[in-house]
Amino acid sequence: MKISFVSLGCDKNLVDSEVMLNLLQKAGFKLIPNEEEADILVVNTCCFIQDAKEESIENILELAQYKKIGNCKVLIVTGCMAERYKDEILSEIPEVDAIVGTASYGNIVEVVNEAIKGKKVKNFSDINSKLEENYERILSTAGYFAYLKIAEGCDNRCTYCIIPKLRGNYRSRSIESIVKEAESLVNQGVKEIILVAQDTTRYGIDLYGEKKLPQLLEELCKIEDLHWIRLLYCYPEEITDELIEVIAKEEKICNYLDMPIQHANTNVLKRMGRRSTKEELEALIKRLRDKIPDICLRTTLIVGFPGETEEEYKDLVEFVKEMQFNRLGVFTYSKEEGTVAAEMKGQLPKKIKEDRRNKIMEIQQSICENKSKEFIGKTLEVIVDGKLPEENVYCGRTYLDAPDVDGMVFIKTEREILSGELVKVLINGAKEYDLIGEIVDEFGQ
Repeated sequence: MKISFVSLGCDKNLVDSEVMLNLLQKAGFKLIPNEEEADILVVNTCCFIQDAKEESIENILELAQYKKIGNCKVLIVTGCMAERYKDEILSEIPEVDAIVGTASYGNIVEVVNEAIKGKKVKNFSDINSKLEENYERILSTAGYFAYLKIAEGCDNRCTYCIIPKLRGNYRSRSIESIVKEAESLVNQGVKEIILVAQDTTRYGIDLYGEKKLPQLLEELCKIEDLHWIRLLYCYPEEITDELIEVIAKEEKICNYLDMPIQHANTNVLKRMGRRSTKEELEALIKRLRDKIPDICLRTTLIVGFPGETEEEYKDLVEFVKEMQFNRLGVFTYSKEEGTVAAEMKGQLPKKIKEDRRNKIMEIQQSICENKSKEFIGKTLEVIVDGKLPEENVYCGRTYLDAPDVDGMVFIKTEREILSGELVKVLINGAKEYDLIGEIVDEFGQ
């Protein structure tokens, strides 16, 4: 039977989808991209914020239509939304035949086989159950980069976040299992590995009694044909001097840190359940830039948190101007049922939240434009993502750019370049978020 998959939300969810794809293919199912032709449709959902929840519902309803106009006989919902609304989904969307919780994706073959028999299936395991460490995946990313999930769950109890209730407590995989998977990925042609978890910087604390991300990175750097290692989801509270030293020392680790700070006003951070103060954030950023002068710092912010005053917001605006982040994204606060923040007084109107977001994004656009111009005349290493044939231009990424969330480099060349190839590019133009350049043979300045 033919199966088609839709994976929504974060890259951690994508890894779960890739594991399920492998299990299904090994069980004899045929994986196809065309949803209309599929006998079985699976949607791996997200519900971190309201927008993600709405996108998940829209996708479920859209896929449900293929029971009328396509070949679909079975529709399965997995992931965070299935975990959060396990009782509501089957009753409110009758087209759904099965739901699978966040700790049960290893049971996907069993669920599909039961659903094919016409049964309504609910498959849920303890969200704090021991991790399956050794699994295989079918990569759905371009073959030269892959996400590598090093832990599951979260012990940070941020007041706005529902994730610990959907994914459980923080559970690390062993260093051995992660290195083994990384070696397997590199043997498949992967050149860039992107480490992900709800909080990568807490890695190992549950398993080894102390944070072990620096040691894990050192082991990964020993893999011969691995070219880049990129770190996402690094909580500022957990970034140690030891970690900074390892990033500075190891050539394979991109001088890039994704560090979601969420706010900069100390009072708002306290209400959010974060453990940083504004002064501590400033000191950490200074330390990072002193030790790694060319580091690319990416962060995310939440504006409009309950009770956020005009003064607290202005404090954040000034912080953004002063810190000059290379990459920055802004979310408006989303009131999520089941969280502490949802019950807080001082919930702000949608318009105020949107205005505050737009103002910061306008400031950041100008910062990004200035930072991009600083690279004109420099030569950077670029991993090629593909070609825009109508413009005869290649596009790729530097160490400054994580896939899908950051900028691109557009390369003009008469050479034929393969996706995944690493080339040296002289930057001769810049836009707000993107760079423009041409291939050179040797590194310049």
